[in-house]
Amino acid sequence: MPSTSTGGRVTVFHRDMPIIAALDLHPDVRVVFERYGMGCSTCIGASTESIEAGAIMHCVDPDEVVAALDRLLPDS
Repeated sequence: MPSTSTGGRVTVFHRDMPIIAALDLHPDVRVVFERYGMGCSTCIGASTESIEAGAIMHCVDPDEVVAALDRLLPDS
């Protein structure tokens, strides 16, 4: 699993990541998506769309979604 460190925090999620890959990484990803009005866990597009595409489709800032997803991860 590729990860980088940003300000002492491990980051794994990125804008170009397929939604399905994000859903597979952490059990609370679905909750984050739903908080932003993104019902990705039940959408057929989850297997082909990126986090960025899904966020834009729902009029949400992709960087905000990625930041919220990264907060699911423990500090390094």
